[in-house]
Amino acid sequence: MNATPIKVLVIDDEPPIRKLLRMGLSTQGYDILEASNGKIALEMLGEGPALIILDLGLPDIQGHDLLRMIRGRNESVPVVVLSSRGDEAGKVQALDLGADDYLTKPFGMDELLARLRAALRHQLQVQGERPVFRSGDLSVDLVRRIVKVGDKEIKLSPKEYDLLRVLVQHAGKVLTHRFLLKELWDELTDAQYLRVYVRQLRQKIEADPERPQFVLTETGIGYRLRAAD
Repeated sequence: MNATPIKVLVIDDEPPIRKLLRMGLSTQGYDILEASNGKIALEMLGEGPALIILDLGLPDIQGHDLLRMIRGRNESVPVVVLSSRGDEAGKVQALDLGADDYLTKPFGMDELLARLRAALRHQLQVQGERPVFRSGDLSVDLVRRIVKVGDKEIKLSPKEYDLLRVLVQHAGKVLTHRFLLKELWDELTDAQYLRVYVRQLRQKIEADPERPQFVLTETGIGYRLRAAD
Protein backbone atom coordinates (compact mmCIF):
# COMPACT_ATOMS: atom_id res chain seq x y z
CA MET A 1 0.00 0.00 0.00
CA ASN A 2 1.01 3.65 -0.31
CA ALA A 3 2.84 5.43 2.52
CA THR A 4 -0.30 7.53 3.06
CA PRO A 5 -3.15 5.11 3.88
CA ILE A 6 -6.22 5.27 1.65
CA LYS A 7 -9.26 6.42 3.64
CA VAL A 8 -12.33 4.22 3.23
CA LEU A 9 -15.68 5.36 4.63
CA VAL A 10 -17.83 2.37 5.66
CA ILE A 11 -21.56 3.26 5.90
CA ASP A 12 -23.47 0.38 7.47
CA ASP A 13 -25.85 0.17 10.43
CA GLU A 14 -24.84 -3.39 11.38
CA PRO A 15 -21.95 -3.44 13.93
CA PRO A 16 -20.81 -6.98 12.91
CA ILE A 17 -20.48 -5.90 9.26
CA ARG A 18 -18.56 -2.75 10.23
CA LYS A 19 -16.27 -4.83 12.44
CA LEU A 20 -15.67 -7.36 9.63
CA LEU A 21 -14.83 -4.57 7.18
CA ARG A 22 -12.67 -2.69 9.71
CA MET A 23 -10.62 -5.80 10.47
CA GLY A 24 -10.35 -6.98 6.87
CA LEU A 25 -9.47 -3.60 5.37
CA SER A 26 -7.13 -2.50 8.17
CA THR A 27 -4.91 -5.52 7.56
CA GLN A 28 -4.50 -4.30 3.96
CA GLY A 29 -3.36 -0.85 5.13
CA TYR A 30 -6.61 1.05 4.57
CA ASP A 31 -7.58 3.80 7.04
CA ILE A 32 -11.21 3.10 8.08
CA LEU A 33 -13.87 5.71 8.82
CA GLU A 34 -17.22 4.41 10.08
CA ALA A 35 -20.79 5.70 9.92
CA SER A 36 -23.78 3.82 11.34
CA ASN A 37 -26.36 6.00 9.55
CA GLY A 38 -26.77 8.52 6.73
CA LYS A 39 -26.52 11.63 8.91
CA ILE A 40 -23.12 10.62 10.30
CA ALA A 41 -22.00 9.58 6.81
CA LEU A 42 -22.70 13.05 5.39
CA GLU A 43 -20.69 14.60 8.23
CA MET A 44 -17.81 12.16 7.57
CA LEU A 45 -17.55 13.28 3.93
CA GLY A 46 -15.61 16.24 5.33
CA GLU A 47 -12.82 13.78 6.24
CA GLY A 48 -12.14 13.33 2.51
CA PRO A 49 -12.53 9.55 2.03
CA ALA A 50 -10.93 8.19 -1.13
CA LEU A 51 -13.53 5.44 -1.38
CA ILE A 52 -16.97 4.69 0.11
CA ILE A 53 -18.65 1.37 0.96
CA LEU A 54 -22.40 2.02 1.23
CA ASP A 55 -25.06 -0.32 2.61
CA LEU A 56 -28.42 0.50 0.98
CA GLY A 57 -30.46 -0.54 4.04
CA LEU A 58 -29.88 2.36 6.45
CA PRO A 59 -32.22 3.33 9.32
CA ASP A 60 -32.53 7.09 8.74
CA ILE A 61 -31.90 7.92 5.06
CA GLN A 62 -32.86 5.62 2.19
CA GLY A 63 -29.63 4.29 0.62
CA HIS A 64 -30.36 5.60 -2.87
CA ASP A 65 -31.21 9.06 -1.50
CA LEU A 66 -27.92 9.10 0.42
CA LEU A 67 -26.05 8.07 -2.72
CA ARG A 68 -27.71 10.97 -4.54
CA MET A 69 -26.56 13.34 -1.78
CA ILE A 70 -23.01 11.98 -1.85
CA ARG A 71 -22.83 12.43 -5.62
CA GLY A 72 -24.16 15.98 -5.21
CA ARG A 73 -21.17 16.78 -3.00
CA ASN A 74 -18.51 14.63 -4.66
CA GLU A 75 -18.93 13.39 -8.23
CA SER A 76 -15.75 11.34 -8.43
CA VAL A 77 -15.26 9.41 -5.16
CA PRO A 78 -15.70 5.68 -5.92
CA VAL A 79 -18.76 4.13 -4.22
CA VAL A 80 -19.17 0.36 -3.80
CA VAL A 81 -22.71 -0.57 -2.74
CA LEU A 82 -23.66 -3.47 -0.46
CA SER A 83 -27.12 -4.93 -1.10
CA SER A 84 -29.29 -7.92 -0.26
CA ARG A 85 -29.19 -10.95 -2.53
CA GLY A 86 -32.51 -10.48 -4.32
CA ASP A 87 -32.50 -6.72 -4.77
CA GLU A 88 -31.66 -6.59 -8.49
CA ALA A 89 -33.70 -3.42 -9.11
CA GLY A 90 -31.94 -1.72 -6.20
CA LYS A 91 -28.53 -2.54 -7.67
CA VAL A 92 -29.51 -1.17 -11.09
CA GLN A 93 -30.86 2.02 -9.51
CA ALA A 94 -27.67 2.48 -7.45
CA LEU A 95 -25.48 2.04 -10.53
CA ASP A 96 -27.62 4.50 -12.50
CA LEU A 97 -27.23 7.00 -9.63
CA GLY A 98 -23.45 6.81 -9.89
CA ALA A 99 -22.30 3.85 -7.80
CA ASP A 100 -19.16 2.26 -9.23
CA ASP A 101 -19.87 -1.34 -8.25
CA TYR A 102 -21.94 -3.51 -5.94
CA LEU A 103 -21.50 -6.56 -3.75
CA THR A 104 -24.25 -8.88 -2.56
CA LYS A 105 -24.36 -9.87 1.10
CA PRO A 106 -22.87 -12.17 2.26
CA PHE A 107 -19.61 -11.46 0.46
CA GLY A 108 -16.01 -12.65 0.68
CA MET A 109 -13.27 -10.26 1.80
CA ASP A 110 -11.03 -11.18 -1.15
CA GLU A 111 -13.81 -10.27 -3.59
CA LEU A 112 -14.45 -6.99 -1.78
CA LEU A 113 -10.76 -6.06 -1.87
CA ALA A 114 -10.62 -6.84 -5.60
CA ARG A 115 -13.69 -4.62 -6.24
CA LEU A 116 -12.17 -1.78 -4.20
CA ARG A 117 -8.91 -1.97 -6.16
CA ALA A 118 -10.85 -1.98 -9.45
CA ALA A 119 -12.91 1.06 -8.37
CA LEU A 120 -9.77 2.99 -7.44
CA ARG A 121 -8.09 2.00 -10.73
CA HIS A 122 -11.18 3.11 -12.66
CA GLN A 123 -11.08 6.51 -10.97
CA LEU A 124 -7.42 6.98 -11.90
CA GLN A 125 -8.17 5.87 -15.46
CA VAL A 126 -10.96 8.45 -15.82
CA GLN A 127 -8.77 11.21 -14.41
CA GLY A 128 -5.94 10.46 -16.82
CA GLU A 129 -7.23 8.10 -19.47
CA ARG A 130 -4.48 5.98 -20.93
CA PRO A 131 -4.29 5.90 -24.73
CA VAL A 132 -3.75 2.13 -24.85
CA PHE A 133 -5.89 -0.21 -22.74
CA ARG A 134 -4.61 -3.73 -22.07
CA SER A 135 -6.33 -6.65 -20.37
CA GLY A 136 -4.91 -10.08 -20.99
CA ASP A 137 -4.49 -10.58 -24.76
CA LEU A 138 -6.84 -7.67 -25.55
CA SER A 139 -5.40 -4.25 -26.40
CA VAL A 140 -7.36 -1.19 -27.50
CA ASP A 141 -5.54 1.88 -28.81
CA LEU A 142 -8.04 4.69 -28.20
CA VAL A 143 -6.01 7.21 -30.20
CA ARG A 144 -5.44 5.16 -33.36
CA ARG A 145 -8.67 3.12 -32.94
CA ILE A 146 -6.78 -0.17 -33.28
CA VAL A 147 -8.08 -3.28 -31.51
CA LYS A 148 -5.89 -6.38 -31.17
CA VAL A 149 -6.19 -9.80 -29.59
CA GLY A 150 -2.63 -11.02 -29.22
CA ASP A 151 -0.87 -9.95 -32.44
CA LYS A 152 -4.03 -10.14 -34.55
CA GLU A 153 -5.76 -6.88 -35.46
CA ILE A 154 -9.55 -7.10 -35.10
CA LYS A 155 -11.84 -5.28 -37.54
CA LEU A 156 -14.92 -3.86 -35.81
CA SER A 157 -17.93 -2.05 -37.21
CA PRO A 158 -18.31 1.59 -36.02
CA LYS A 159 -21.03 0.61 -33.53
CA GLU A 160 -19.04 -2.36 -32.22
CA TYR A 161 -16.05 -0.08 -31.69
CA ASP A 162 -18.20 2.54 -29.95
CA LEU A 163 -19.49 -0.15 -27.59
CA LEU A 164 -15.97 -1.37 -26.84
CA ARG A 165 -14.71 2.21 -26.34
CA VAL A 166 -17.39 2.92 -23.71
CA LEU A 167 -16.58 -0.37 -21.96
CA VAL A 168 -12.85 0.48 -22.03
CA GLN A 169 -13.45 3.96 -20.61
CA HIS A 170 -15.23 2.34 -17.65
CA ALA A 171 -13.23 -0.91 -17.46
CA GLY A 172 -13.87 -2.83 -14.27
CA LYS A 173 -17.15 -1.01 -13.61
CA VAL A 174 -20.63 -2.46 -14.11
CA LEU A 175 -22.50 -0.50 -16.80
CA THR A 176 -26.28 -0.87 -16.82
CA HIS A 177 -28.27 -1.63 -19.96
CA ARG A 178 -29.85 1.83 -19.74
CA PHE A 179 -26.48 3.60 -19.47
CA LEU A 180 -25.07 1.77 -22.50
CA LEU A 181 -28.21 2.33 -24.60
CA LYS A 182 -28.11 6.05 -23.78
CA GLU A 183 -24.38 6.30 -24.62
CA LEU A 184 -24.73 4.45 -27.92
CA TRP A 185 -28.16 5.26 -29.33
CA ASP A 186 -29.74 8.23 -27.49
CA GLU A 187 -33.36 7.26 -28.26
CA LEU A 188 -33.33 3.46 -28.09
CA THR A 189 -34.54 1.74 -24.93
CA ASP A 190 -34.75 -1.89 -26.07
CA ALA A 191 -31.87 -3.86 -24.52
CA GLN A 192 -32.17 -6.42 -27.34
CA TYR A 193 -30.23 -4.06 -29.65
CA LEU A 194 -27.44 -3.98 -27.09
CA ARG A 195 -27.39 -7.77 -26.73
CA VAL A 196 -26.96 -8.13 -30.50
CA TYR A 197 -23.87 -5.89 -30.54
CA VAL A 198 -22.42 -7.47 -27.41
CA ARG A 199 -22.80 -10.88 -29.06
CA GLN A 200 -21.11 -9.61 -32.27
CA LEU A 201 -18.28 -8.02 -30.28
CA ARG A 202 -17.71 -11.22 -28.34
CA GLN A 203 -17.58 -13.22 -31.59
CA LYS A 204 -14.62 -11.07 -32.65
CA ILE A 205 -12.59 -10.60 -29.42
CA GLU A 206 -13.34 -13.67 -27.28
CA ALA A 207 -11.58 -17.02 -27.71
CA ASP A 208 -14.87 -18.66 -26.68
CA PRO A 209 -17.83 -16.27 -27.03
CA GLU A 210 -20.00 -18.61 -24.93
CA ARG A 211 -17.54 -18.29 -22.03
CA PRO A 212 -16.36 -14.68 -22.34
CA GLN A 213 -13.20 -13.54 -20.57
CA PHE A 214 -13.39 -9.84 -21.43
CA VAL A 215 -17.01 -8.66 -21.82
CA LEU A 216 -18.70 -10.09 -18.75
CA THR A 217 -22.48 -10.26 -18.19
CA GLU A 218 -23.95 -8.97 -14.93
CA THR A 219 -27.26 -10.86 -15.10
CA GLY A 220 -30.30 -8.60 -15.20
CA ILE A 221 -28.13 -5.49 -14.80
CA GLY A 222 -25.68 -4.93 -17.66
CA TYR A 223 -22.07 -5.62 -18.62
CA ARG A 224 -18.57 -5.18 -17.25
CA LEU A 225 -15.28 -5.15 -19.17
CA ARG A 226 -12.51 -6.97 -17.37
CA ALA A 227 -10.27 -4.43 -15.65
CA ALA A 228 -6.92 -3.41 -17.13
CA ASP A 229 -3.82 -5.39 -16.17
